[in-house]
Amino acid sequence: MALLTIETTCDETAAAVIDRRGVVLGSAIATQEKLHERFTGVVPEIASRAHVERILPVIDSALTQAAIKPENITAIAVAHTPGLAGSLLVGLVAAKTLAAAWQKPLIAINHLHAHLYACQFVSPESVYPCIGLVVSGGHTSLYHCTSALDLEYLGGTIDDAAGEAFDKVAAMMRLGFPGGPAVSRLASTGDPKAHAFPRSMIHDDHFNFSFSGLKTAVRYAIVGPGKQDFDLVKMDDVAKANVCASFQAAVVDVLVSKAIRAVRRYHVTQLCVGGGVAANRELRRSLEQAAGRGGFRLTIAPPELCTDNAVMGAIAWEKFHRGEFATLDLDIQPGLQRGY
Repeated sequence: MALLTIETTCDETAAAVIDRRGVVLGSAIATQEKLHERFTGVVPEIASRAHVERILPVIDSALTQAAIKPENITAIAVAHTPGLAGSLLVGLVAAKTLAAAWQKPLIAINHLHAHLYACQFVSPESVYPCIGLVVSGGHTSLYHCTSALDLEYLGGTIDDAAGEAFDKVAAMMRLGFPGGPAVSRLASTGDPKAHAFPRSMIHDDHFNFSFSGLKTAVRYAIVGPGKQDFDLVKMDDVAKANVCASFQAAVVDVLVSKAIRAVRRYHVTQLCVGGGVAANRELRRSLEQAAGRGGFRLTIAPPELCTDNAVMGAIAWEKFHRGEFATLDLDIQPGLQRGY
């Protein structure tokens, strides 16, 4: 028994074939970084057109790697929420078409729930119940998870997501796209205390996040208060590294603080972390230290499963066992719906 899983929520076109034991038989990903690089961010229309070109070759590659024929596929799973509307549509149409043509059941996947499920690939035991923290380019959210499919949304960003803030700071610093890795590399040589950047909502008794004020503070640190034009020529490598290190420290402090508060509030013994920003070394280090001090278990998705991928679509097996199948009138849900 094997699932075909499809992921096209943003700018990664991915497909995977996963058996009932969770063994990955085949996996393929087509990235779009070069297409969006000159815009220093993902352009939705460009992303959706690229998905159209790549979706069938990617699916074929995953099936070829798995050495499996369509008749041996048990079900087809696809991420239908949340994400960019045009990108989601490409994956959903492909999944529906194959489900109809091959007479296979269709399973709908929540992209954010799947990010947390990626933690299961590095744990021999169930990672549930837990507090789940998703940190990516488009999302920063906290959940109380009693199982893989039973999640209570606790809070999330009210403006920029953590990964989006990294990308925007990288754009201001002219470090290229995607910005997260570039900012982190510079930060590793800088002083995280060089700038007293704000930690918005860090002490508030709720689980929402805000990073737009931090982004503005970084801008002022670069151009100076009241100025509009960037003049990076005046910033040497040390100054740039200090800005990146101080920015990264502010983001990490807020993420870790909110996650610890949720663990304590809901009396769980495990914290699971997924999403692209979960690959950040400083965040991983800070979370590991917090887990050691707090006496709770920490599980972070492996780096290769932090960024968008179809392997985390293995969460569809949980729905398969429950008999939760979608019909062919399944539609996309682009925005982050309340309760997700």
